[in-house]
Amino acid sequence: MAFNFYIYYRVDPEKAGACEPLVRKLLEAVHEATGIQGRLLRKHGEPNLWMEVYEGADDEAKFEWELAEIAGQLKVQDYLQPDTTRHLECFES
Repeated sequence: MAFNFYIYYRVDPEKAGACEPLVRKLLEAVHEATGIQGRLLRKHGEPNLWMEVYEGADDEAKFEWELAEIAGQLKVQDYLQPDTTRHLECFES
């Protein structure tokens, strides 16, 4: 069984320019730590709604821990709209 992670959040429009390189760094760090290459998407018509997609994790708990640890170290939360969070959804395939 493989686990697929979808993390969506609203970026503060004033910080979007600085947030993209940070999220790219997050994707690289997650790839180095887990071997899984993530992708960054933006919602059509709503450019501040972003989504990270990570597919094919074998160990749900380990991947989720690595992702949270790296996002915390990079302080991704500081770039989100006030009073919002990153929402994580996990699907099986």
